[in-house]
Amino acid sequence: MNGQRTAASDPYFPDNGDSRYRVHRYELALEYRPGPNRLAGTARISAIAGRAPLTEFHLNLAEFKIGRVMVNGRAPHYTHRGGRLRIRPAKPLPAGAAFTVEVHWAGNPKPVRSPWGGIGWEELTDGALVASQPVGAPSWYPCNDRPADKASYQISINTPSSYTVVAGGRLLTRTTRASTTTWVYEQPAPTSSYLVGLAIGVYQTVLLGDPGLGGVPMSAHVPAHLLSQFSRDFARQPAMMQLFEDLFGPYPFAEYAVVVADEELDVPVEAQGLSLFGANHVDGARGSERLVAHELAHQWFGNSVTIADWRHIWLNEGFAKYAEWLWSERSGGRSAHEHAAAAHRLLASQPQDLRLVDPGRKLMFDDRLYQRGGLAVHAIRCALGDGAFFRMLRDWTTVHRHGVVSTAAFTTHVARYAAEPVDEVFSAWLYETPLPPLPLPRPVRPSASTPAKPGYPPTNGRPSRGRTSA
Repeated sequence: MNGQRTAASDPYFPDNGDSRYRVHRYELALEYRPGPNRLAGTARISAIAGRAPLTEFHLNLAEFKIGRVMVNGRAPHYTHRGGRLRIRPAKPLPAGAAFTVEVHWAGNPKPVRSPWGGIGWEELTDGALVASQPVGAPSWYPCNDRPADKASYQISINTPSSYTVVAGGRLLTRTTRASTTTWVYEQPAPTSSYLVGLAIGVYQTVLLGDPGLGGVPMSAHVPAHLLSQFSRDFARQPAMMQLFEDLFGPYPFAEYAVVVADEELDVPVEAQGLSLFGANHVDGARGSERLVAHELAHQWFGNSVTIADWRHIWLNEGFAKYAEWLWSERSGGRSAHEHAAAAHRLLASQPQDLRLVDPGRKLMFDDRLYQRGGLAVHAIRCALGDGAFFRMLRDWTTVHRHGVVSTAAFTTHVARYAAEPVDEVFSAWLYETPLPPLPLPRPVRPSASTPAKPGYPPTNGRPSRGRTSA
């Protein structure tokens, strides 16, 4: 099966994904019982073969019991071992041909193993939560698990009626029969498998702000006992949305939801059109507000504009980190340069062995990648000046909306907005390991493309008691 390994496109996870075909739609019909943690599902996957005839291909799926597999309505030969469902169609699929795969599976979902512990489907005390970055999607459904293979989704989930089901996308229907309810969500925007988020629990649903005509509908799903604290901690999210639309361009999806699980999570996790927080991120003092900004920014950087493979993760995390600093700068807190200086001091005291581009699997979630990524974005801002920098950002998210990018594509894009060559900036910050000197900002001149500070309410009428973090 050596040829199967070389078919994968991501060097960090050679067992995940198959580049010989691409999926354009998943239709998942699931039934979940929280008590026994029992999941049964049917997936209908619409895909297109690549440039060569497809004699075999694989999907990633954890150790469930397989009930049936069909390709174009015919039973193929298949094996299912080590988290890979290897499928050999009855007849080879011609190059460029559209085909469908149907998979029936059942079992007790659990996180998949990774260097960072279990990732994916997490059984909670009362419900479940899915946070799949980077390779947890196969913990609950069969998929071509590579970030560049983006598809639309329809997800139908049947659960006991006492539970709320939240998924990224628009709720099409909610149908109750006897003691169970079926929730059907549609996400038409191209979505990476790791960004398919899901939460099942006992939640109160509230709306955040009034989107008005043309605004972004924002909802939240929160345990009832946390609503009071949540209302303060997330009160400024509508203002964040307004700012990020000003700076990054229109919000790339039809809606945005947040879920607060009634358990502690190490870190919040972004999904497409959805962000997942833990109860520990709600304190009534806006102590985690920078994380609210961070996860919202991922909707542009990571979710709409998606990396080709995990070597380029800094393009996700560097911009989300910098969005934290921009929110602080525009809402009456420390400036982005002050945050950059604090990050620089922190990095200067740590080992200089991290290369921002292609950091290696071991370091892809190292905190230094986030901090240095934010600093690299700041260095580009300093090199371009604010006017050119924010034009560059908006054009980047517009040109590559719902697309797939690499670092090389980004540096080529940035160079078009620079009055002087920026090769040395890229070399020092992206491709070398020693920490460059702290970049110095050009004078800021408020304009239509750079909203004047603060421009957004810093206090909501009361002084903030929250922490300020670099």
